[in-house]
Amino acid sequence: MLALSRKKNEAIIINNNVEVTILEVKGDQVKIGIAAPKDVPIYRKEVFTQIQEANKDAVNVDGIEALKNLL
Repeated sequence: MLALSRKKNEAIIINNNVEVTILEVKGDQVKIGIAAPKDVPIYRKEVFTQIQEANKDAVNVDGIEALKNLL
């Protein structure tokens, strides 16, 4: 992991097309802005984890067996 220090209105660039800017710092909270192409999905980590779990549940063994029985 790369750890960087940034101040308000400073930014970092990721992969030449994603810009992350520090918008505000209040106590222990930091507000960031992300500018990226529309084809780049951006999720909060907790939402991304939920999506991954839902995808794993959707491809469960029972579902695969049911599909095999249809064929």
